[in-house]
Amino acid sequence: MTFALLLASCSKATDNAALAFKSTDISGADWGRDFSLVDHHQQVRTLADFRGKAVLLFFGYTHCPDACPIAMANMARVLDKLGPDSQRVQGLFVTVDPKRDTAQVLEKYLSAFHPSFLGLYADQATTSALAKEFKTFYAAEPAVKDGHDHVHDDYIVDHSSGIYAFDTRGRLRLYISNDKSVEDITHDVAVLLRE
Repeated sequence: MTFALLLASCSKATDNAALAFKSTDISGADWGRDFSLVDHHQQVRTLADFRGKAVLLFFGYTHCPDACPIAMANMARVLDKLGPDSQRVQGLFVTVDPKRDTAQVLEKYLSAFHPSFLGLYADQATTSALAKEFKTFYAAEPAVKDGHDHVHDDYIVDHSSGIYAFDTRGRLRLYISNDKSVEDITHDVAVLLRE
């Protein structure tokens, strides 16, 4: 093998390593293919609405004390790090608590993270079916009653906490676990945008 050929081979291996995903590659999954939900502007949304953009989708709820605000803050930091390329990324928050997460609540919550983020919601049956489609888990803890038999709305919803990433053609590509750094997520989104 000549030196030039060896150099070209090493360069190609380096390029491939730079393009390798840091998150779990689920390209070709036969699930999580689409959704039809209402956003916090009262518009019905499907994946086709975001064609040409990489999509980061997270299932959560606005009363969540930890995983949800961390995930949304990380997504916002990813957009900041991407600079002008952030215009080609859409952050989506699908509520698993439609009883409390109205359009107004979602808008207020998400505006604290990034102005481009959209909150999506549906009725409980649609939400449950979509969670199954995306192989994600959620379950509300039983509502708490006080001594006067009043039911309180400060219940917790246990849920999965990963982010799903779609490429610019609307194909599900990555599952980003909650232990991934902002740098890792930024790298992966940049790879999707370059494809």
